Amino acid sequence: METRIPRRVAGLRGLTRRFGDRAVLSGLDLDIEGGEFIALLGRSGSGKSTLLRALAGLDRDLEGELSVGGSVAVAFQEPRLVPWKRVHANVALGLDVPDAGARADRALEEVGLSERAGAWPLTLSGGEAQRASLARALVREPDLLLLDEPFSALDALTRITVHQLVLDLWALHRPAVLLVTHDVDEALLLADRVLVLSEGRIAHEYAITAPRPRHRDHPDLVNLRDRLLRALGVAAREHRTDPPGGTAMTTPPLAPEAAP
Repeated sequence: METRIPRRVAGLRGLTRRFGDRAVLSGLDLDIEGGEFIALLGRSGSGKSTLLRALAGLDRDLEGELSVGGSVAVAFQEPRLVPWKRVHANVALGLDVPDAGARADRALEEVGLSERAGAWPLTLSGGEAQRASLARALVREPDLLLLDEPFSALDALTRITVHQLVLDLWALHRPAVLLVTHDVDEALLLADRVLVLSEGRIAHEYAITAPRPRHRDHPDLVNLRDRLLRALGVAAREHRTDPPGGTAMTTPPLAPEAAP
């Protein structure tokens, strides 16, 4: 039987981005295959958002090679909804196709916001605003979806709901996803591949083969979590509780990054 190899949607070779004398990205190599879900971890200032901006075409002051073979959409940490446009108009904003309205309707239905289509952004909860941001990104049917810490401002319960929504939408549309996050557990629960960025390069790469839906107490995830924390220079703390259904894992915050 012939196995279909996913199409590569992005390739980087020797990518470097300098700010003055400092190279935030330094000779970085990366391939992103169609349909894969990648999580990018690293300390603050390690270049995660710089890499995402480069892939989004928002930063062109680059050295090296960068190729993106398809459409790209971005969902940022802040939803960035236009306050003077209703939710439906925000989702369809800039979508220059004859069926823009129908696409926006479908996207809002997929994220569970059909009943809020006529609402003003300021009336949305944090979770609703982030779902509207996801709908605006997915309505463009991107080959590569870039997520820049979009869950960090959400409360814990809302974050769980939005995590599952993202996985459902990813399974439905199958874009390649690059998620920038500081949360090790989030990376383990969502991604197929976790990258650790350090000194402007991919310092560590881990494949995650645990089946979905994933549970935090899966032995593979527990072991990989400890390896990721060591790769990030953080000592794993034994801090466990026993909620119904399994053992919880608590990720310690990353220590402050040393000044360059």
